[in-house]
Amino acid sequence: MDLMHPQLAAFAAVIEEGSFESAARRLSISPSALSQRIKALEDRLGQVLVVRQAPCRPTGAGQRLLQRVRPMQQLEAEALAELLPDTGHAPSAQPIPLAVNDDSLDTWFVPALAELHQQHGYRFDIRMDDQDHTLDLLRDGTVLGAVTAEGRPLKGCNLHPLGAMRYHAIASPTFAARHFVHGMDAASLALAPMIVFNRKDELQWRFIRRITRARLAPPLHYLPSSTGFVEAAALGLGWCLVPETLLAPARAAGRITVLEPRRWLDVPLYWQHAAVRSSTLQHITGALHRAAAGCLR
Repeated sequence: MDLMHPQLAAFAAVIEEGSFESAARRLSISPSALSQRIKALEDRLGQVLVVRQAPCRPTGAGQRLLQRVRPMQQLEAEALAELLPDTGHAPSAQPIPLAVNDDSLDTWFVPALAELHQQHGYRFDIRMDDQDHTLDLLRDGTVLGAVTAEGRPLKGCNLHPLGAMRYHAIASPTFAARHFVHGMDAASLALAPMIVFNRKDELQWRFIRRITRARLAPPLHYLPSSTGFVEAAALGLGWCLVPETLLAPARAAGRITVLEPRRWLDVPLYWQHAAVRSSTLQHITGALHRAAAGCLR
């Protein structure tokens, strides 16, 4: 049973699944019937909602509609679970789409998901991006909530401070002796290879700005893996910033050294989600707070 209008359900399914064929399979209808529902919805609103390319994605109008539909889907699932408890309806019939940064995913976030799954049976659709960009996924309606570095609440969303993730600059002892024998300054930083997650990653650049205001263009490695940063640094690939919670094993084994023990970078993290009265979102918020308390400052 669905409470949401079939046209809205079809629209959400196409965006979530990325194709008309997969969405039709999920809704147990033919691709032709699904296409007719999307076309009828677009005709009613007078706007194109779906970019019909692989994968399908929302247009600007589609993004605005998706922002409204996401909370409606969650409230529908909760209503059915409460009103029809003996029919097998779960409070979250579909995986819950959430956005999180890679460092959180590799440290404290997964235990929260495990707690929620064990206690409530929730399933998740996790989207990963840089902490400065996860809010874009909430803004365009792709996800229902996001772990973000943005401390200003998005319109129509609630914001919860989680704490700060502390980052330290590390390298192998051999690399540090070769490049930073006199410490990290503009001259050494300009020549020492630096590891960054991707082209959105600003952490290393922020750390450099705390040490020097010079315009630098160091040699770069792009390595999209938080746990891989520690191994890459230990193998002498370059220097980088990593969360303090990932340092202990390699540091204890003498494979890496903290380059500036008295200098670090704290990145405040926040949980933002759609501002609706949802028991599911309340449960997620509580679990994230508990998990973050054991890792973030």
